Amino acid sequence: MADRNSRKSIIGVVTSRSGDKSVKVTYDYKIRHPLYLKEVKKKTVVHVHDEKNECGVGDRVIIMETRPLSKLKRFRIVEVVTKAPVVG
Repeated sequence: MADRNSRKSIIGVVTSRSGDKSVKVTYDYKIRHPLYLKEVKKKTVVHVHDEKNECGVGDRVIIMETRPLSKLKRFRIVEVVTKAPVVG
C-alpha cells in the first residue's frame, strides 16, 4: 500500500476531451540544452482517465500514474485544481 503513494503526480492542463471518460492533458517542463546551456521549454501530451467526466478543456488538474487502462491511458485524474473560466 505504501507504493501507491510513491507514484508520479503531475499538474497539467486539459487540452482535449477525447471521448467518454477520457481527456488529453498537456504539461510543460524545462530542460537545459546540453551544448548551449539555455533552458528550453518542452511539453508532453498524455491520455488520462476521467472516471467522473468532470473535466473540461482548460481545467488545471493533478494526474497520477496508474496501471494501463487502455492502449494509451496510463494516468488518472486525482483532482481538479481550478476550473476553466467560462467565456461567453
